[in-house]
Amino acid sequence: TTGRKRRCGWLDLVLLKYAHMINGFTALALTKLDILDVFTEIKVGIANKLFGDIIPHFPANQEVLNKVEVQYKTLPGWNTDTSNARTFKELPVNAQNYVRFIEDELQVPVKWIGVGKSRESMIQLF
Repeated sequence: TTGRKRRCGWLDLVLLKYAHMINGFTALALTKLDILDVFTEIKVGIANKLFGDIIPHFPANQEVLNKVEVQYKTLPGWNTDTSNARTFKELPVNAQNYVRFIEDELQVPVKWIGVGKSRESMIQLF
């Protein structure tokens, strides 16, 4: 790593649904799950509001996108080190629930979960 500070945001399922509509991917690689280990709550963007109304699509227009307010679902965190997990069952239950929530919302299976820096830190779900 470079040592510079990173700006990270919560997962945006509206954007991922849009990406899925455009690209038609059949599986997801969920990387850096271990970064979420320290949070007691984890937010996931599930909708966008524009002028108080939920819009049913991702706004592809930058001007509109700048005006939307993201609606979040808050999930319980796991506050546990996941970097030694090598199977899905070794992940904390709340981490498993987070992965399943993403799959359910997108209707796309997660096939890989990254939990650390090493090559061995990739959980395969197939």
